[in-house]
Amino acid sequence: MNRFEGRRVLITGAGSGIGQATVHRILAEGGRVVAADVDAAGLDATAARAAADGTADRLRTAVLDIADEAAVRAGVAAAVTGLGGLDVLVNAAGILRSAHTHETSLELFHTVIATNLTGTFLMIREALPALLEGASPVVVNFSSTSASFAHPYMAAYAASKGGIQSMTHAIAAEYAKQGLRAVCVAPGSIASGMTTGRGPGLPEDADMSLFAKLAPAVGEGFAGPETVAGVIAMLASRDGAFITGTEIRIDGGTHM
Repeated sequence: MNRFEGRRVLITGAGSGIGQATVHRILAEGGRVVAADVDAAGLDATAARAAADGTADRLRTAVLDIADEAAVRAGVAAAVTGLGGLDVLVNAAGILRSAHTHETSLELFHTVIATNLTGTFLMIREALPALLEGASPVVVNFSSTSASFAHPYMAAYAASKGGIQSMTHAIAAEYAKQGLRAVCVAPGSIASGMTTGRGPGLPEDADMSLFAKLAPAVGEGFAGPETVAGVIAMLASRDGAFITGTEIRIDGGTHM
């Protein structure tokens, strides 16, 4: 498939996990990509994989902290200039910090909100002028199953993802007449950097019985990041042309 031939795509969180998998999926389908991440080493790994795949000529990388307004303004402008415009923005960057809510510091709460929610907003705000001049423009945001279902010890993360989900609806409505689509993916039960070790950094004394269900109903355990990347590619392509203002849950039926 070459659904992204000629399309210009900016992807954050591109140095690992789902963001990195999305970079390679869109490159494989012919897209031109700027891969952004705060982790330079992760971006080097992304670039090395592209070189091995023979797609490096359509990839640029950029170190970017999405919680930094000035950096976002400069980073998006540079990406748009390098690509000659922008058709797709994928906001995969995010962090997860878990703690007992009564032990959650204001600093931790603000850190999660600043990266996940404010960072997503800043990326969208700065990219919108270029997107609205692009071809069939699409914004794909990252919510989470934690936005709609009870995930203990994740109050800050859940709040940030619920905010992203609501913001996506608002943007989809505001810019629909200008041809922009805005959608969310809500991953769950996906094996990525956020879910290694003892769950997503859960407290040592976490009561696992509070998680009503952990095992997916389909497959053989957690799915890989490429599973979500495939859905993102569909949503951001012409195959997703009739989908906007909603979220797609990708969790193997964990939350049925």
